[in-house]
Amino acid sequence: MSSDFETYEQDFGTLTAELTSKIGKIPKLSGDEKKHLVVNVEKQMEEARELLEQMDLEVRDIPTQSRGMYSNRMRSYKQEMDKLETDFKRSRIAYSDEVRNELLGDDGNSSESQLIKLREERAHLLDNTEKLERSSRRLEAGYQIAVETEQVGQEILENLSHDREKIQRARERLRETDANLGKSSRILTGMLRRTFPPF
Repeated sequence: MSSDFETYEQDFGTLTAELTSKIGKIPKLSGDEKKHLVVNVEKQMEEARELLEQMDLEVRDIPTQSRGMYSNRMRSYKQEMDKLETDFKRSRIAYSDEVRNELLGDDGNSSESQLIKLREERAHLLDNTEKLERSSRRLEAGYQIAVETEQVGQEILENLSHDREKIQRARERLRETDANLGKSSRILTGMLRRTFPPF
């Protein structure tokens, strides 16, 4: 296995641990401090996605018969990334609600109907986000299966090609052997006729 994969794997583990900690802090902060943390998390999320892509490329270079363990690890990392993205989106939605409340004037003057509407909007947005994520995961799984199927098919075609070449070489050797046997038979027949001439 390439040492590059191991390096990417370690970097991904360190980065996701930092992201988990930072995402948990977002709802507890306010003002510029919260804004800076959101921007920082966005950058690190992009770095984590790039590391996943690099690891995925490394795994695709492994022979199919040895790829199973690494494919399982990749699925686990992708699920971890999906969870981080979901948690981050939820923390950002909470952040957006806080800004919205500030604009409306969260001093007791906002009507109860406005608060109910905001909660409904947030619930609807979370539901849509989760549906999109499930669709994305299904597409990714389908793509992975297609790639692996293509690689297996290519290996089978290569094996069949090698087998055909072996069969052709065996046929040629058999023809040569038959020809040599026929020639040897004619020579022996001639020698026997000379040695034992007919009466």
